[in-house]
Amino acid sequence: MRHLLDTTDLSLKEIDDMIALAGDIINNKEKYAHICDGKKLAVLFFEPSTRTRLSFEAAMMELSGNVIGFSEAASSSASKGESVEDTVMMVSCYADIIAMRHPLEGAPHVASFKSSVPIINAGDGGHSHPTQTLTDLLTIYREKNRFDNLTLGLCGDLKFGRTVHSLIKAMSRYNNVKFVLISPKELAVPDYIKSDILDKNGCEYIEAETMEEVMDSLDILYMTRIQRERFFSEDEYLKHKDAFILDLDKLKSAKPDLTIMHPLPRVNEIAREVDNDPRAKYFVQALNGKYIRMALIKTLLEWGGAL
Repeated sequence: MRHLLDTTDLSLKEIDDMIALAGDIINNKEKYAHICDGKKLAVLFFEPSTRTRLSFEAAMMELSGNVIGFSEAASSSASKGESVEDTVMMVSCYADIIAMRHPLEGAPHVASFKSSVPIINAGDGGHSHPTQTLTDLLTIYREKNRFDNLTLGLCGDLKFGRTVHSLIKAMSRYNNVKFVLISPKELAVPDYIKSDILDKNGCEYIEAETMEEVMDSLDILYMTRIQRERFFSEDEYLKHKDAFILDLDKLKSAKPDLTIMHPLPRVNEIAREVDNDPRAKYFVQALNGKYIRMALIKTLLEWGGAL
């Protein structure tokens, strides 16, 4: 039995195989329509989610499986003081696979020691979000047909964004990927990400404070929300926020085949006018999330001998 707690739990070959499987699912949906007949996915979401939870549920339903679980801690026995370990041991009796989101970093890892079925980390605090990363990787591959030799721009909250940290960790494993880190100084990539991942893997990276100064070099632009609550003062937030709103004017120098991504939800960091630009792929990215989760559920159940 295998769990998915971090993208590094998967070898590059396993990631390639899962992306190939997701591509086959996209092209041959009927072939997979009854793979999970009689199987149950438990979604244990201790904090709110829209895309991740619904995409897991849609993924299992399209495999003809069933879904049980809860969408917030208040609707579970956690509100009575039940531990994560006890919750997982109990749910393992009812489900064949578990997707867990929790506000505490490491909670899915703790759960994996007590679970008798595969655990999927659906996001734990600011630590990791491996299924979003697999979604991002599938999107990158389907748009660029490669992972090597790319310039990846990451823009917005690079300090607290778990999707950014997970994607840097994943893409740093490929050859000749250059990272362009675009953020206000207050929300720059943490030093441990630079030292433990980028420097350790010999990755080239630069830091910038505006999109305009680096836009023409990017193959991919991965946008995230600038969070007002992360600034010490309203004046500081107002000084920075407009520099990190992507609009058509900022795209004037961009490559014709730039891929624009965003893990969503969007607030105001991408202007609505960009939605009609053929380079905008963030809603395609959201759809890809369903297909990669279908591939992941199938793969983990097979590895555990349940299929």
